[in-house]
Amino acid sequence: MTDTTILANWSWALDGWIVAAGILAAVAAALLGNFLVLRRMSLLGDAISHAVLPGLAAAFFLSGSRSSVPMFLGAVAVGVLTAFLTEWIRRAGRVDEGAAMGVVFTSLFALGLVLIVQAADHVDLDPSCVLYGSIELTPLDTVSLGGLLLPRAVVTLGAVAVINAVFVLAFFKELKLSSFDPVLATTSGFSAGLIHYVLMMLVAITAVASFESVGNILVVAMFVVPPATAYLLTDRLPLMIGLSVLLAAGAAVIGHVGALTVPAWFGYQSTTTAGMMAVATGLALALAVAFAPRHGVVVKLVRQRLLSLRILSDDVLALLYRSDERDGEEGWDVDKMRDLLLADRWSLRCVLAGLRLRNEIDRSGLFYGLTTHGRMRARGLVRSHRLWEQYLVSEGGLGTDQIHDKAERFEHFTDQKLRAQLDRATGIPQVDPHGKPIPEESQEGA
Repeated sequence: MTDTTILANWSWALDGWIVAAGILAAVAAALLGNFLVLRRMSLLGDAISHAVLPGLAAAFFLSGSRSSVPMFLGAVAVGVLTAFLTEWIRRAGRVDEGAAMGVVFTSLFALGLVLIVQAADHVDLDPSCVLYGSIELTPLDTVSLGGLLLPRAVVTLGAVAVINAVFVLAFFKELKLSSFDPVLATTSGFSAGLIHYVLMMLVAITAVASFESVGNILVVAMFVVPPATAYLLTDRLPLMIGLSVLLAAGAAVIGHVGALTVPAWFGYQSTTTAGMMAVATGLALALAVAFAPRHGVVVKLVRQRLLSLRILSDDVLALLYRSDERDGEEGWDVDKMRDLLLADRWSLRCVLAGLRLRNEIDRSGLFYGLTTHGRMRARGLVRSHRLWEQYLVSEGGLGTDQIHDKAERFEHFTDQKLRAQLDRATGIPQVDPHGKPIPEESQEGA
């Protein structure tokens, strides 16, 4: 089956409701997940998602049905119990919060598995559904709402998403303050602890509401991955929440489309939508880790490389200026510069090409020399270096054998205004501590 055939057979009555359920589950989880990530409590979403299993199993066992009300009550009770037990163990045992969560959720999860095995003989309970979900069956289980037949999962997840959105909007200030400074939040007149436990209760409700649709494993991913991705992209909390919601919704759409199309590339019919949603969120996080504007690994490497090339270009100009100043040697070849500057040939070639494009150096045969424009910028660099050396001796009290490397680092980030301040601070010196003349400031800037 080709991608075109799959998309041509798209049915809004089926695929549309599947995507809608995925979007609502993802958005509901992402809204709360932002504050779990900010509080460094991402594992707590995982803990509650696993720990509510005994509550679910007990509700199944006692009610003998899969009614939403017993499920929610059991999940909420155990979810809040998880938060209380985690906090109690952390304080009473004076252990790390991660260790406390690990003890609580593994214990409750093990108890839940035992109860599920027992309850499965008495009620219609599919343990794999709790773990992996059955979002593909969403359109088949409907309820009547206002005369319309709507998928039960969409109604439930829609209500949960609305509740979470109202909670975040209504208590945004309290959530923000208690996430960054719980003590200040309490002294400001509201209980940070109460906000914490309400948040945990909603996490439990969201997890349970999402179990049957997207499964326990995926809801944990939605609690963490979209908010973590948004956190890499921005430092503003409102924008972070907005981005996490968009990323979660986008992952739901891409996940279902991918579940229908990607397996066909390898000769398979399809795969689970919930699994592909998790893959989509993972890909988004991977892209953010690599290319986020401030925190991306690739972006940082590129910036570091550009900075090293910029510093190398400054060093080339300063080298040519000092050479001309010292013995009138106006040209250097590539090999000689590379040996002295300890630069690799590729980097030096790139720098020399850039300097020629900026008309700061020219080439005569194998030798490179400064142009008039390049000499002005080189003069500013050498002036910066020697002013810093004078400043480090006169104001910093350093010896002349300690100042060269420090001045070498500072000169690359010193503009004309800072040079003027250094000049005044050191009494407008004419020579540096080594007796070398400090060049005058170029009237046209450097």
